[in-house]
Amino acid sequence: MNGGPSGFHNAPVTRAFVIASGLFTVFFGIQGRSSKLGLSYLDIFGKFRLWKLIVSIFAFSSTPELMFGLYLLYYFRVFERQIGSNKYSVFILYTVTVSLLFEILALAILKDPAVNLVTSGPYGLIFASFVPFFFDIPVSTRFRVFGVRFSDKSFIYLAGLQLLLSSWKRSILPGIFGIICGSLYHLNVFCIRKAKFPEFIASFLSRLSWPSMGTPPAAPSRNVVGNAPPFTAPQVERNIPSSMSATEPTEDSIATLVSMGFDRNSARQALVQARNDITVATNILLEAQAH
Repeated sequence: MNGGPSGFHNAPVTRAFVIASGLFTVFFGIQGRSSKLGLSYLDIFGKFRLWKLIVSIFAFSSTPELMFGLYLLYYFRVFERQIGSNKYSVFILYTVTVSLLFEILALAILKDPAVNLVTSGPYGLIFASFVPFFFDIPVSTRFRVFGVRFSDKSFIYLAGLQLLLSSWKRSILPGIFGIICGSLYHLNVFCIRKAKFPEFIASFLSRLSWPSMGTPPAAPSRNVVGNAPPFTAPQVERNIPSSMSATEPTEDSIATLVSMGFDRNSARQALVQARNDITVATNILLEAQAH
């Protein structure tokens, strides 16, 4: 299961964040200071180590956390492809800022003298991304293992659970705050989902992708939720009744499916059949691909 076309095509912000997270983690790891990362009451309200606030956004405190964290960040690049780099940058800024404020508030309330009560890393962003993952990414396959039902999304949930419990109490708290931030964003509190950065910032973000702006080959196109063989438009046409052709899908809906790795013509026809419902259209495309 992956998040669409391989690599960071059309996901420059995710690429920059993943690189920054990896570099920060390696830098403090080489210096042997990984165990000192994280936030405590004394750090913020006693010694005023505000640099830790910045570091806690990027650097993980252990190698297992780094592996699972970067894997999830890489997978969730699909959301940048869906909403665009500008809005995804707003999503990142919103989730890391609000989750950080929640963490500071928790430290102020608990006043626990324990060292590093909250673990370091972009937990706010990662676990906020599980909210749109739950609501917007459809299940394509289901299966059983020893009588227990799983889906193709289960592996992402298991990776998230592993990360959530990686530092036990220290990681559960920022994980919960991340889910709260994702829920607030999903509910469009203060119309945050419509927010965008100014045009000059959007232009800068677009230039971040210049090394990989080449058009990817069409053959290895993949979908949002699995590594299934590529398909072409005629495969979808066989499953779409001609009576549905009157419903013309919007350009935004087509672009969303194309960003997930589907062929443009196939995406348009599936949306025609689904009456512009992206979730239904995604399932149609997946079913067509399975035949």
